Formats: sequence, C-alpha cells, structure tokens
Amino acid sequence: MTLTEKILFQHAIGWQKDHVQAGDLLSISVDWTMASELAWNGMNQTYTALGRPPLYNRDRFYLALDHTVDPVTLANDPRTQRLVHLSRTFAQEAQLRYFFDANETIMHTEFYRQLVRPGEVVLGADSHSSSHGGMGAFAIGLGGADIAIAMVLGKSWILVPEAIRVHYRNRLPFGLTGKDVILKTLGTLGRNTVAMERTVEYTADHPEDFTTDFRFTIANMTAEFGGLNGIFAPDARTAEAMHRRVQAEFREGGYWFRADEDARYVDRFDIELSTLSPQIAKPFSPDNVVSIEDVTGQKLDGCFIGACTTTQEELVLGALVLEAGFKRGWQPEESGKRLVIPGSKEVRLNLEKAGLLTFYELAGFRIGEPGCSMCLGIASDRAEPDEVWLTSQNRNFHNRMGKGSLAWLASGPVVAASAFHMQITDPRPLLAEIDQDKWRRISGAGEPLPEVVISEPVRAAGEEAADESAAVSSDSGSIVQGRVQRFGDNVDTDAMIPGEFCHLSDLKEIGEKAFYHVRPDFVERVRAGEDILVAGEGWGSGSSREHAAWALKGAGVKAIIAKSFAYIHKRNLVN
Repeated sequence: MTLTEKILFQHAIGWQKDHVQAGDLLSISVDWTMASELAWNGMNQTYTALGRPPLYNRDRFYLALDHTVDPVTLANDPRTQRLVHLSRTFAQEAQLRYFFDANETIMHTEFYRQLVRPGEVVLGADSHSSSHGGMGAFAIGLGGADIAIAMVLGKSWILVPEAIRVHYRNRLPFGLTGKDVILKTLGTLGRNTVAMERTVEYTADHPEDFTTDFRFTIANMTAEFGGLNGIFAPDARTAEAMHRRVQAEFREGGYWFRADEDARYVDRFDIELSTLSPQIAKPFSPDNVVSIEDVTGQKLDGCFIGACTTTQEELVLGALVLEAGFKRGWQPEESGKRLVIPGSKEVRLNLEKAGLLTFYELAGFRIGEPGCSMCLGIASDRAEPDEVWLTSQNRNFHNRMGKGSLAWLASGPVVAASAFHMQITDPRPLLAEIDQDKWRRISGAGEPLPEVVISEPVRAAGEEAADESAAVSSDSGSIVQGRVQRFGDNVDTDAMIPGEFCHLSDLKEIGEKAFYHVRPDFVERVRAGEDILVAGEGWGSGSSREHAAWALKGAGVKAIIAKSFAYIHKRNLVN
C-alpha cells in the first residue's frame, strides 16, 4: 500500500479486507477537523440545520480566526465583526480547547507546529489543509458542510485516491526553499494535470535535508498542484519538530508508516535539485513558472512576505538576506510598499528573540499581525488595480491580491532581496554571504536527529460498513434543458465567487456575485436561459469555499458539464 492507503486503512470503519486500494469507498474515523471564521460562516448554517448537537470531541475541533481579521478591518468592518462574533460565540458554546482568536495565528501555522501528528486524518474547511501532510498526516480540504458533519460525527467518507510519487534527486543549493521546489514541480508537471484528485507522495534522496517547514510549503501548495493531498513519510525530522512542542501529549504518538516497496503509483516523476535556481511564478497561474534569471529586473510596486505557505524558516532566511544586503551597503528605495506577516505570535516572538525583525523594519517593511492578509485581498491590506507585487503566498490568480492586481510568486528570500530596489533580484549572491553558523543556531539545524520506529497499520474494530446496495439512486429519467455558457480549463473558485463576498449567507445575494469580476454579465445570461455550464479540465480548482457552489445555485445554474472537477468543489456541488 501507499502511505496514504495505510493511513486510510488504519482509520477505515467496518472494513473487512486486509488492505485498501484506489477506488475503494470508505467510512473513516477523523482525528481532527478545523476551520476559519470565514468557513464557519457557512458551517454555522449546517450546524444549525443539524440541531446544534454536541461535538464528537470538542478537543479535536480547531478554530482559528485569520482570513479577514487584520486590526483595521476588525475595528471598522461590520461584515468581519459579524464573522468574528459567530466564531467566538460558537467557541464559547462548544467550550473549544483549541480556539485561536483574531491575530493569534494563521489557521495552519500553529496547528502544524504544535498539534498534528503523523498518520492522523485531518479534514479542514480550507484547501490548504493539505499543508499537514508535511508532518505525515492525511490532510485534505473539504467544504464546510463536510467538515461540520465530521465535527459532529467524528467520521466521514472518502474514495481512496490514486497516487503519484514525486521524487527529489540530489541536494539543493543553500538558501533555496520548499517554495522554489514546489514551484519547480508545478512548472515542470503542470497544475491540475498529473496530480489532479490524486494523492502526491513526496520522497527524496536526502529527506534529512528537508525540515518540517520545508515540507509544509510543498504540502501546502499541493493544493495548487491539483492533488487531493500531499504527504511526506514521517521520519527523524518529524520527531525533531514534535519534540519542540509546548504540550507533552503532542510530542509523541501518531502512526509512523512508510509506503511499501511495491506500492502502486499511477506515475512516478523525478525532479533534479542540484541545479535548481530560484523560481518565480508569473501571473495568473502558479504553474506559469520561470527561473529568476528570466525575469531579473522586473519592476515592482509592492513586496509581501506572509500567508500560510510562508514558514518561520523562510522568514528567517529572508531576514538574513536583508542583513547581508545591508552589510553590502544596500539601502531600500523610498518608493514601494512592503509588508511582512509572521504566521503566528510565537513565530513573531522567535524572530524578535533572534534580532531578525529589525532587518525587516530597516528595509521598510511594515510588520503586520498574523493573518491571511494580502493573500486573500479582502481585508484592509490589498493591492491596487494594475499594481505588480512580488509575494511569498501560494496563489496568483486574477484579482487574488485585490481587484486588478498582478501577483508574482516567489520564496521569502527572493522577495526580501527584491525589496531593496523594488525589482526582482536574485538572492543567491546575498545567500552566499550569510553566516551559516548563525543560520544553524537560529534554525536548530545540525543537532542530532532522534531515532524513530516505523510501524504497520492494523485493521480497526468498529461498526459494520454501510450496505452499498442501500444507496438511493437518482431519477434517471429527468431531463435538464437550457442553453450553454462555455468556459475553458482550470476555472477556479476565486473566479466563481471573489473572497470579498464570502461573508454573505443569503443564497440569492451570493448568486448575484457569481463571476463578478471575470464575467460581469454571467447572472444576466443565466437568467436569459444560458443556465448550463460547459467547461474543460479542472473546474472548481483553488479554494475550498462552499460559496462557489452556492453562487452557481443562487444564480440559477441548472447543471455543470466539465472534463474534470476539482475534488473539493465536486463534493460541494453534490452537498
């Protein structure tokens, strides 16, 4: 079995076989469910429809307020205040143990650093829940209805996915990051292609070189790759990170599995690391990737280092790049906008203790509070129309950082080097001048790694599997009629419903905002009878937002026909 198959086998309820394989439909126990205030807006409706029953385990639902809650927006925007009130009220009602209020952490940051363990099943109401595969968990994003039900029942269902393996050859030059590696992977293999709806198991010649922060970024952007989940086998690096945790109960435990030597992968791919240069993704797709040499000198209006994909490791490297620039006598140009967002209060405190935040301040960066910030472009921090931003976030779709924005993706060190002269700058000359002893002291690199014991899954005792013959079939005689609106490939949920409207809860209001920026006449055309949508590959990729499905229903769409559907959105459409 693959690593993902072993985890699903371990969690399968009432499964009678001695293995699982791609295509098996399972009922699975769930270790964690998680959400943000933006997702809870919709989940609250589902939870109310269920009668607001007790949670299966209130200590295993994690709620963090991060999407819309920068201090300015929280103080002035009634929409954000409503979302925050809903979440705070529920946290008190359910007596949640793991509730993180506004500006404490980005949703995935502290969950990854402090709580998730290898081999656990994590379902999150956010597409970047895939991040936690960096710790060896099976972690996927789903829509809010699926998460609300799993939160109450402690279980969900899954169709065991096909798997691909991406293997990283040789060693990476110093200072290149997980962001460079996943961008290279996207640029080489393509978005929503070989990974579409599959598990992506990442392996390497030298996995000991990959810190858990490094793995986090790659697993995080498996969402952009198109994968259902991304996962690294847990090892000594995983144990090392767990041993640093605050709570003793999360320093151990989990399921430490490995894929079998004869595990079935539908395809295998190799990516060479030794010759890799910093990678840049140009607008408007994360796989529109070039090497930095091809775009050096590109003028910038803004530089942003932050969002869930940007780890403490990248923030540290970015600061050390700035320090090296100052030692060269470089000074930041007065023009340009610069913002850095540490992922959590703890990360910010660590940077302060190491004396690194000072370099961001000297370079003209405003240091913001933990949150999604410009990556979502719906709070007070957003790009203006036609502004070009270099950003360490994970998505560069149309309007992602604000209406009319132009987002170029890069690693934290690349953004830092580029912030001096507000043009894309190769950081490698500065990386070569970093005091690597200082880097090792700050990052903890070079310490002895603990030993780990690998185990095998055990079929769990539990309730009987559901009788598949009892499934209710739909009326095969019904006919849907209408005229067609055509779309191309990879139509993402940001296009279907911009993030700025995800605070809405009335179906008709949501429907009015469908394709608001990219096809302003969409609703009018639906009302005129063009209510069947026909599209190419990857319909519904990107965010897990249920609002995308609601927007289509609210607008009056009768049916969607596409060559392929993104997994989360497909489940949302069914729900």
